[in-house]
Amino acid sequence: MNKFVVGMVGLFAAILAYPASAQQVVASLETSRIVIAPPQSAIARTIKDDLSAAYYGSRTGTQSYDDAQRLYFLYGERHFAPIWLSENADGQVAFSPAADKIIALFRDAAAEGLRPEDYLTPAIDLKRVAGDGAALAELETAFSAAVTRYAHHLHNGRIRPQSVSENFDIIAKPIDEAALLERLAKSHDPAAILAELEPKHPEFLALKAALANFEAETAERPAPIAGGAVLRPGNSDARLPAIRQRLALPGSASSLYDVATVDAVKAFQQGQDLEVDGVIGPATIAALNGGAAIRREDLIANMERWRWMPADLGAFNVVVNIPEFRLAINRDGQEQYGTRVVVGTTKNQTPIFSDNIRHLVVNPYWNVPNSIIRGEIAPAVLRNPGYIDGQNMDLLYNGTPVSPWQVDWTQVSAANFPFRVRQRPGAGNALGQIKFLFPNKHDVYLHDTPSKSLFARSVRAFSHGCIRVQNPMEFAEALMANEPNISRASLEAMFGPSEKWVNPQTRIPVHLTYFTLRVDAGGTIRSYGDVYGHNEKLIAALGLATGPVPTIIAGAEPIPDELSP
Repeated sequence: MNKFVVGMVGLFAAILAYPASAQQVVASLETSRIVIAPPQSAIARTIKDDLSAAYYGSRTGTQSYDDAQRLYFLYGERHFAPIWLSENADGQVAFSPAADKIIALFRDAAAEGLRPEDYLTPAIDLKRVAGDGAALAELETAFSAAVTRYAHHLHNGRIRPQSVSENFDIIAKPIDEAALLERLAKSHDPAAILAELEPKHPEFLALKAALANFEAETAERPAPIAGGAVLRPGNSDARLPAIRQRLALPGSASSLYDVATVDAVKAFQQGQDLEVDGVIGPATIAALNGGAAIRREDLIANMERWRWMPADLGAFNVVVNIPEFRLAINRDGQEQYGTRVVVGTTKNQTPIFSDNIRHLVVNPYWNVPNSIIRGEIAPAVLRNPGYIDGQNMDLLYNGTPVSPWQVDWTQVSAANFPFRVRQRPGAGNALGQIKFLFPNKHDVYLHDTPSKSLFARSVRAFSHGCIRVQNPMEFAEALMANEPNISRASLEAMFGPSEKWVNPQTRIPVHLTYFTLRVDAGGTIRSYGDVYGHNEKLIAALGLATGPVPTIIAGAEPIPDELSP
């Protein structure tokens, strides 16, 4: 089997490796009468001979047979003519009009946040194949590979999410490559077909527009307000006139942080979801400056992560954005409700994935994860068996509660702890009064919490990985907007000592995301901290880093000493 057949069979082997999906981006080939048309050129005869040998030389029922058959039928229907090469009456070979248009897209790939050199490879060069039929076939293969590579980069991004962090639990969206190649071969506008693969999310499109206008927008950015000492009411500082100007207050050259400016700063902090304390610290200065200065690589990295997202987020959905420490309920692309959240620490990071909320659990038990049992509960019980009752917990052996006072703890160690642990419903339960379940392998969910003070902090990365919701019953009310039989009142009526499960009629898509740039309703791009370092790691993986990846520390404040998910 020559290089052409190996390349093309390998290409179609990739097609069959993709999982089936109800959301195919490019329509599958319809079942139809198979027509094997005779080749009508020397190149076509070379392609037919090679594909025929691969097809009839494979054993029926094998993967190689299926791959070769599909490729043989695809090319046979088009007289085995190459998709990307054309030959005139004098035997001169050139790229087809469709290929020329795609090459133009390759050249402009930077506008998509991609790299032209990934597609315009040395193998795609007509000069090296003059008069050589085998070399022409290899060129055909190389161009097909470049087209499919470009298609996947448009649709799924350049970088495999798990190479940035295993906490990205994301599966590539499938593309029917055979159908895509067939459509491109027949199309007078291949750009429109390939554009179908690009995300349609409004925030992605806004980031793409910002990338196109990056130089102009950077030049128009106002001079930043300098960092410096934290300003409190009554302080004096030379930055106060610039701060008043940024807040659109009446002009004043005074350097005194007066009452009027304090009130304006508090109103600004409220609108930016900052701590409303009138203190001008680093976070408020950054917000006054429009967030951290947006780099080109930040735009590209966030566009890449949008390509990792599902093509359809759902008409009614929940989005939790980890760097923003916030969740939102959206309907038809418009935010209906939002609230603060607490997410996992840098050690116990909240994973990034999409799922569906299926259950609400009122008065939940907290089934303590093994990691917390081994690291915190087992050592505490070994020191004091009364710890279990003191935390309103049950010690379970083979699913049956046992008294900690009936256990011979001299025979037990933290490393060999044979018990499961659950916390009973109650005021001190770590999950509070309600949790929102989307069953997943990470055992992560949204829930209430008795630790309300943490929501006042700017950096809210304090949990063991689950997401704590600041106003869980408000969230529940907004979440159940489409459920005629479930309301906040009906849920609150269930409060008590017994766990109760509520199952909505419709599953609600929930997306745990990691965007350091967000586009608000007014079109302004807001920048958020890289709490887990995923953004800088992705920038490095994309080959865009200009220096060493910084060490990411989750805030300056210590993590509270508390037992919680």
